[in-house]
Amino acid sequence: MDTLRAKDPLDALGQIAALERRLDAETEIQVRRARVQGCSWEVIAAALGVSRQAVHKRFAGRTGLLRRNRK
Repeated sequence: MDTLRAKDPLDALGQIAALERRLDAETEIQVRRARVQGCSWEVIAAALGVSRQAVHKRFAGRTGLLRRNRK
């Protein structure tokens, strides 16, 4: 984080945006993995620190995330 503060603000903002895209992609992967393992939206939401409604709204419409495997 200190290295970002040492940079030109516009360069830093570009790097932050790139990091956010990478984090969003990784979050989607991990949510998909959690659903495949049978985790509920409530459990995933708790892990992300958001409401069940928020996580469901963000991810439920994406391919392969609506249904979970039942064990």
